[in-house]
Amino acid sequence: MTTPLKLMACLAHPDDESLGTGGILARYAAEGVLTTLVTATRGERGWFGRPEAYPGPEALGRQRTAELLAAAQVLGLRRVRLLDYGDGELDRAEPAVVIRQLVDELRRERPHVVVTFDPHGYYGHPDHIAIAQFTAAALVAAADPDFAGESGRPAHRTAKLYYLAPGAGQQAAYQAAFGELAMTIDGVVRRATPWAEWAITTRVDTAAHWPRVWQAVACHRSQLPGYQVLRDLPAEHHLNLWGSQTFYRAFSLVNGGRTLEHDLFAGLRTDKAEHELPVFEPAVGVSVPV
Repeated sequence: MTTPLKLMACLAHPDDESLGTGGILARYAAEGVLTTLVTATRGERGWFGRPEAYPGPEALGRQRTAELLAAAQVLGLRRVRLLDYGDGELDRAEPAVVIRQLVDELRRERPHVVVTFDPHGYYGHPDHIAIAQFTAAALVAAADPDFAGESGRPAHRTAKLYYLAPGAGQQAAYQAAFGELAMTIDGVVRRATPWAEWAITTRVDTAAHWPRVWQAVACHRSQLPGYQVLRDLPAEHHLNLWGSQTFYRAFSLVNGGRTLEHDLFAGLRTDKAEHELPVFEPAVGVSVPV
């Protein structure tokens, strides 16, 4: 039996997995790829309801954790690891600690492909930027046999790293639903900047899986006062959101060039491997600090 292909997403908040990478997670899980997720925070500050109804960070964090696990089950994820850093505080975490945690996840799951945010965090969110930086560092460290992790597992070299690279169409769809994607950090307004079409290396068709992605999005009920408007978007925006997902191939050990990819595993598949992927029944294994 050929070793099954493995995909890991390293993201910042509950709902990133559904809105950011839901299409690819659903598609590849359905194909038999073993998909796993690392989420850095519980998103306990992400409240979109009436201010007076905010349940507080501890209660909201518990709720959003439960929503994350429900969405993971819908998407067919095999395992979720929650690192449990403070929402909005990941960039102030001790780098060596976060990197060791990610290294242990990489060495445990041994993914062929890893996906994370781009270095700008899409719209400058510090948590998005931090998880992108920590993930890149952890990929290097995980491949180094001299780097001592916490688990003692052997080194693992990931073959491909991708950044989320939303284009103009996807940004327009999100902003039609939520307004301008912007936040003020250190007195400076940061705004979403779509990736230029020529810079996108990879476009994955996810149209067949959008009903499952929407089901996963709907699991995030604490966020639905903001997300509910997605239902009312015109067909063009729904196509941009769910029809395909775009990425930038940050590095690859197996392929290159400017030809547009349509598969995150391009260069890794063989005819034998594609036909021998196992039938996979999703069951989320969870590692959640309490």
